Amino acid sequence: MADPEQASEPRHRADWAGSIRFRLAVLYSVLLFGLATVVVGGIYAGLARSLEDQDVSRTEEVVALFRDRDGQDMIGTVEFEVTDPLALFEREVNEQALDQLRTYAFGALGMLFVGSLGVGWFVSGLVLRPVERIRSVASDIQHTDLSRRINLDGPDDELKHLADTFDEMLGRIDDAFESQREFIHEASHELRNPLAVIRTNIDVALADPDADVEELRSVSEVVGRSAERMTTLVDDLLLYARHGERTTREEEFDLAEIVGNLAEEFEAPAEARGLAFAINIPNQTLPVCGDTPAVRRAVANLLANAVRLAPAGTSVTVACARHDAWNTITVADEGPGIAPEDQQRVFQRFWRGDKRQAREQGRSGLGLTIVRQVMEAHGGRVDLSSNVDDGSTFVLWFPRSQS
Repeated sequence: MADPEQASEPRHRADWAGSIRFRLAVLYSVLLFGLATVVVGGIYAGLARSLEDQDVSRTEEVVALFRDRDGQDMIGTVEFEVTDPLALFEREVNEQALDQLRTYAFGALGMLFVGSLGVGWFVSGLVLRPVERIRSVASDIQHTDLSRRINLDGPDDELKHLADTFDEMLGRIDDAFESQREFIHEASHELRNPLAVIRTNIDVALADPDADVEELRSVSEVVGRSAERMTTLVDDLLLYARHGERTTREEEFDLAEIVGNLAEEFEAPAEARGLAFAINIPNQTLPVCGDTPAVRRAVANLLANAVRLAPAGTSVTVACARHDAWNTITVADEGPGIAPEDQQRVFQRFWRGDKRQAREQGRSGLGLTIVRQVMEAHGGRVDLSSNVDDGSTFVLWFPRSQS
């Protein structure tokens, strides 16, 4: 069996040799070395050709007296080559210089090959630095924190376009995850109210051994409506998980009917805490067009806060009315109230005032945020009137349906 260390070492070398930086370094090195070889070779060839063409001898003519075969004296011209000692010396020097140049050229090319590898490695590192930054940011991103961005500086080239596109993709993913987290927080918060209503009404019914059929039927109706609200919310969660967007409904409903049903549901929890529950509903319909479950959740959040915060022996009032082109719902309590400087902050997401007390009470800081979102989605508004130790009054303003 092969040694694991021996098996991993070739694999490691292969991974290293197969990296993009290594291949770019080899490519840059080959190109640089090839160009240098062509330049040095051309210079050497041209210099050698020019030096080899140099002539070290010359032809001279001399007038001489000589005799022919017949023994007669004649005058003629004799040509012969004469070697120039200085030119011969210069040629030998040139040959030695060419030999040294050839030696130095080969040495320089060898050093240039090694240097070209280093230059290729360095240049490839500069080229791939933006890619490495993208990889580093991508590896640091956690599924719980998508706020990291590449923010690549430098020229407006292809790599910067790639980094900017990656940042835009992260932004879209972050928005999608944030929307999911918000919806999960809101859904978990909204599920608590109907669960508390169901539990309280059942506890009240079980605690009364003399409860008659009508009382039990009333409790069953309250529990049924709360269960229906929970079913609607769970269906919204399923649709949101499938389609990635929240479900919205557009229908006409009677605001007075919603207030009456919710008041009946919260009457038992109010009595369980020793609160007087006052209901003021007019004998007329208050038509509103919008998302019925969302409006129910908004009003239920106000009633849940009022019942939870109002001290025993005080009263909680819920009322609805018509004011010209508006239909209103009012929820008032005699609880601790809200300081003037905090009356805008209470509608901020996850703002809970005293965080330690909020944790002890299990509050998420989403109830009033949901109320404001629902009212804005319906083209209305929510008004708050409150003083410290003097209770709070919330008024929801809905545009009246004209149909």
